[in-house]
Amino acid sequence: MKFIETNFQGLFIIEIEPHADTRGCFARVWCQDEFRRHGLETRVVQCNLAYNHRRGTLRGMHFQAPPHEEIKIVRCVRGAVYDVAVDLRPSSRTYLQWLAVELTADNRRCLYLPAGFAHGYQTIVDEAEIFYQVSEAYHPQAERGVRWDDPIFSIHWPTVGHRIISEKDLAWPDFEPQPPAGRTPVGGKS
Repeated sequence: MKFIETNFQGLFIIEIEPHADTRGCFARVWCQDEFRRHGLETRVVQCNLAYNHRRGTLRGMHFQAPPHEEIKIVRCVRGAVYDVAVDLRPSSRTYLQWLAVELTADNRRCLYLPAGFAHGYQTIVDEAEIFYQVSEAYHPQAERGVRWDDPIFSIHWPTVGHRIISEKDLAWPDFEPQPPAGRTPVGGKS
């Protein structure tokens, strides 16, 4: 596997290194030792699959609140998606910035998201399927989200015509930025 560092601390794009022959190809997509060598979390407690019927389906932007923060490894196993991560870590130099990666069944890339990121994606073809490995079980009371079109992030989503978004994802409130620990917000008191 090839681990590609991004400008976001702890956020990696991971590409496979397939071994091809006349039969097709074989590649490792998960190796605890390789993840450990890169300083990444290796605990996987749950795997999820999301199937999406139509192009333009947007799911996100989701995360779990402490103490149930989760690390995600996201891969597209069918079709193609525009996958987005937003840094919600107040102490990060990339706080409130986002990264988008096209994940497809053909490019076989995955995205490793550390705790503290909101995650979502939009399908760019019909019949797209996403496979997630997560480090924490789902806890409904810890479920949180930010709006996909919140102007504080200004995420540039692909134009697809009609978007399909759940009522829950449309209802997330405006994000309230938090000042980094030890800093006083502008106009605020310490």
